[in-house]
Formats: sequence, C-alpha cells, structure tokens
Amino acid sequence: MQVAANKVVAIHYTLTNGEGQVLDSSQGGNPLFYLHGHNNIIPGLEKQLEGCSVGDDFEVAVEPAEGYGERDDNLKQQVPREAFQGVESIEPGMQFQTEGPGGAMVVTVTEVEEATVTIDANHPLAGVALNFKGNVESVRDAREEEVEHGHPHEGDMADH
Repeated sequence: MQVAANKVVAIHYTLTNGEGQVLDSSQGGNPLFYLHGHNNIIPGLEKQLEGCSVGDDFEVAVEPAEGYGERDDNLKQQVPREAFQGVESIEPGMQFQTEGPGGAMVVTVTEVEEATVTIDANHPLAGVALNFKGNVESVRDAREEEVEHGHPHEGDMADH
C-alpha cells in the first residue's frame, strides 16, 4: 500500500538542521503516526512521502517555506513584566502558552529586562532548513472517523 490521501502512515525519522545537528528523532521510540493529506506534518515532508510504500527509506530536504515558514520579526514584541504574574523567575528560552488573534499560541522568551520581557511567537524552527532521513514503517486506510477528525486515533494504530 502506498502513502496517499486518507492513509494513516507511520514513519521513523531523524530530523537535522543544515549543520547536521539532530533536532528530533523517533529512533529508539515509537514511530510518528499521521493522517496523510490533512496537514498533520509539514507540507514539504508530506509531499515527498506521497507515493512511498512500506519499507521505503527517504531523505528529504525541506526549505523554510515548506517547513515552519520564514522568521517574521513582527512576531517579536516586548510586554510588561507584569504580564507574567505568578511566575517567580523568567528566563530566556522559557515558553508560555497565550491567546493570540488566531487562538492559542506558544511564545518563547528571548530577553528579560527589569520592566519588560521580549517574547517571540515564531515557531522555534521558523527560518530553518530541515533534513529528514527515515523510513516508512506502515500504511493503512484511515477509518471514517479519523478522516472526519483529521488525525489518526491514539491507541488504535494497527492495520484493520
């Protein structure tokens, strides 16, 4: 069976940046399961997996435009330190969930000053070229409710 729309796909992968630094990996753990054609993974990887079969190895380079996008300096802003009431210590690199115009979003603290905190709503991998290397472990038809919900259902990944 080939990777195509409305298939539940399991892949093992290692993700590296342009310098070869490992950013993420499923090796030694559970594979990544996703519903193909439903924006569960970044577009550049999904496109390249289309048509692959169980057992196929892949090596995919994804530019930022088809990954997590380019960095947008408009997504950085300074907010008053009081916005972090109840947080004793604020350090660069900390992440917080907040409400934005499009709903919940994660921001990363980039700078802490006495009265202000600089936050960045860019995805941490925005602007980064991504390299995926791995293999296709399984492919199965998605069930109707998975297609309706737009994702595979946890705990029920076996072929049916």
